[in-house]
Amino acid sequence: MPVSFTLTRRLHDINAAQWNRLAGDHPLVRHEFLLALDETGCASPRTGWAPHFLLMHRGEKLAGAMPLYLKFHSRGEYVFDYSWAQAFEQQGLNYYPKLLSAIPFTPVPGPRLLAASHADRVLLARKAIEIGQQNGVSSLHILFPCDDDRKALEAAGFLFRENVQFHWFNQDYGSLDDFLGSLNQQKRKKLRQDGKKVQQAGVSFQWLQGRDIDDGALEFFYRCYTQTYLEHGNAPYLTREFFSRLRSAMAENMVLVLAEQDGNPVASALNLCSGRTLYGRYWGSMRYIPGLHFETCYMQGIAYCIDKGLSVFEGGAQGEHKLSRGMLPVKTCSAHWISDRRYADAIADFLARESPAIDAYIDELAEHSPFKKKPEPG
Repeated sequence: MPVSFTLTRRLHDINAAQWNRLAGDHPLVRHEFLLALDETGCASPRTGWAPHFLLMHRGEKLAGAMPLYLKFHSRGEYVFDYSWAQAFEQQGLNYYPKLLSAIPFTPVPGPRLLAASHADRVLLARKAIEIGQQNGVSSLHILFPCDDDRKALEAAGFLFRENVQFHWFNQDYGSLDDFLGSLNQQKRKKLRQDGKKVQQAGVSFQWLQGRDIDDGALEFFYRCYTQTYLEHGNAPYLTREFFSRLRSAMAENMVLVLAEQDGNPVASALNLCSGRTLYGRYWGSMRYIPGLHFETCYMQGIAYCIDKGLSVFEGGAQGEHKLSRGMLPVKTCSAHWISDRRYADAIADFLARESPAIDAYIDELAEHSPFKKKPEPG
């Protein structure tokens, strides 16, 4: 049956069940998550994220979908192309607006070409290029695609850029002590000392899941989240209303780590969970306590995964400090189509030189593994 394509700005008009059937169980590409970003104004033309959604139908059936955003800056992406934009501007060319397929403000790998087959994913990728050509944008970028998407994007002729994140993998640990016992003596001692400092400061932790996250807990979390941005001189990307919408629509995917000192809340970290994976997302604190950040964001996430039998904890973008917490370097990628052939060739040359440096960086990290013996990913 022949396919037809449409481009819509209104996610609300797209059948949620059909979208989620294509998205699978990844919480960050589900209709509810993207709709919350859209309808609370977090990802909107006002913030430089003009939403467009590419749909592919076979008859009445939604056979493929792709989140797209027309971007007027590069903030909130976690793949840094400012030097590319500067090169365009130096030659009197406009880099913005550009076309982007990503989850706004979210450096989490996952599906971007939502379809059931490789062939359909290739069709989506090629149609997105066609849309970019027809609208005269400088470029099209797909950030943090999954492996199946990468194969389709390669077939469609995209350039690839590689980067590194740090993920934790469960090796069937029976307890947090089992995990700590797998580390070398130096790292194990340091983590236990850090945990003891936090405990001696009177800090304890609790995990709130789903509907246990009440209004008070969510309000405190948002104060912490906002404080983190203000300390760096920025306004937060996400609004209080967004997190309320998220709790209403996806409470079962939310895990809130709440840190209390002498019975009073002092810090929190909000994670998302689906299937066998915990995604570390947002954090903040109302006071400085040595070791509190690492304990709240990472050690509690690891402890939760062990307790619940989850396989992977994705700790977010960047951060060599995560290696000492037992997180391993994992390659991520982004895919790029550049409309101007001259710049496409120059960027391809740059990427050809950058990729070996990424490989060397991972090799160097491997020499500083915190484990007694190399664990098996996955």
